[in-house]
Amino acid sequence: MKHANVSGNKNESLGRRARGLTRVGGAWGLSVSLAAAAALAQAQAPSASAPAPAPKPADSSFTWNGITLYGIVDIGVQYQTHGVPASDYFPAGTEAIILANSNGSVTAVTPSNLSQSRIGLSGKEPLVGDWSGVFRFETFFNPQSGNISDALKSQVLNNGRPAATQTTNVDSSIAGQYFAGAAYAGFSSPTYGTITFGRHVTPLADGVGKYDALGAANAFSLIGFSGTTAGGGDTEDRRLDQSLKYSGKFDTLHLGALYQFSGSSGTTNTAAQLQVGLEGSGWSIDAYYAKKYDAIATAPLSAAQVQDLANACTAGAPVQCFSPSNSLRATISDNTTYSVMGLFGLGRPTLYGGYEHIKFANPNSPLPPGSLTIGGYVIALPTNTAFTNEKTLQVYWVGVKFAASADLDVMASYYGYHQDSFATGANAGCSDNRSGSCSGRESSFSLLADYRFAKRFDGYLGTFWTDVQDGLAPVGFLNHSTLTTTAGIRFRF
Repeated sequence: MKHANVSGNKNESLGRRARGLTRVGGAWGLSVSLAAAAALAQAQAPSASAPAPAPKPADSSFTWNGITLYGIVDIGVQYQTHGVPASDYFPAGTEAIILANSNGSVTAVTPSNLSQSRIGLSGKEPLVGDWSGVFRFETFFNPQSGNISDALKSQVLNNGRPAATQTTNVDSSIAGQYFAGAAYAGFSSPTYGTITFGRHVTPLADGVGKYDALGAANAFSLIGFSGTTAGGGDTEDRRLDQSLKYSGKFDTLHLGALYQFSGSSGTTNTAAQLQVGLEGSGWSIDAYYAKKYDAIATAPLSAAQVQDLANACTAGAPVQCFSPSNSLRATISDNTTYSVMGLFGLGRPTLYGGYEHIKFANPNSPLPPGSLTIGGYVIALPTNTAFTNEKTLQVYWVGVKFAASADLDVMASYYGYHQDSFATGANAGCSDNRSGSCSGRESSFSLLADYRFAKRFDGYLGTFWTDVQDGLAPVGFLNHSTLTTTAGIRFRF
């Protein structure tokens, strides 16, 4: 991890937003250019004496010389029985599941309910044999506000606030990066597979999206909204920078692997994942292993912590000084994950399910104050000793997707978390809510209908219930359950 003294100001924030929007504007500019090129091609029609060419299927994609512009705009209206005010920056807009600060009822316009809103460029250039050069860049944005998606900014904006007055703030792998979704290049062959370098969605996260009946939707899926499962313990690891990724399919066998480099010596901030699976007609199954050193879970600073930072900055002593406008607290751990997931088609219905076992341990290489996490945010107050007793979290889910007609899909899923007690001292072995280290559980159930009005345009309506008990709802939780209902539309190109 990098080490830095950082302070933020309003001008930096405005500059950062302007640069992000300039990137998005440039991508939209390319789409206009591509449309103009298509019009020019149509104008250059053959002469009357030339034989008429055979008709070709209409191509509605924005592809030119092997480069494709693509995107998703997903927006809707949501009602929660227990929630907090929406964020202009958090990728999902609201906290769709029950969290510690979930309070009164909330109605809001919410982004990215079914799919993350994005705009991207991908490319493929033939090289030799069946090998091609490939690349992909994706920018995530919040259509309800026009901002680049930035979950950690939603946390920073809640520094110093008590739970009862907080707005939506949740950790994520999306932290205001220009290309938060993906940024990689490499080589691809149908025979030997694809190998790329850069920022990737991990094989484990790919699996969660594939084997969740609701496609890991932010507004309807516990394992979609919460990146704990896809991130192998911590949501920031759903996507990994400085990584090398491989995937290949060989008849019924498919393989995947990823390695994250630290940019320095040792295992600090490195990661490794392996995937092996089989698939046949209407069925598929995959097993996963993931190891992440120095996984980071961020949270807003308390009022006392903000004051401590202010005191340190005015003490006059040669101490590190961090600005609350760009700083967070964080829990650091080394995580080990095993998972198996599958699906099985039965004609119109398809069954989905999965199980994941995550072990959290204290880090072999503790991170010091001032370490940087994704998006350039500063970890002012790291906790490196949260798991003196190792924590075990088990995740399980089962769901069904039913093709009611050619244009209508109906989905239902159940999700569960079970946390073993990892408390020490007088609380060792506890199973109530006296501490967040006691054993606890979370249960969730979802129903969703998705109707395709056209090839690229669909509408959806669904509801999502979550409930937490015991150690997963420790003292300080304002409520223990919430019901979230969302209706929206999605356009894909």
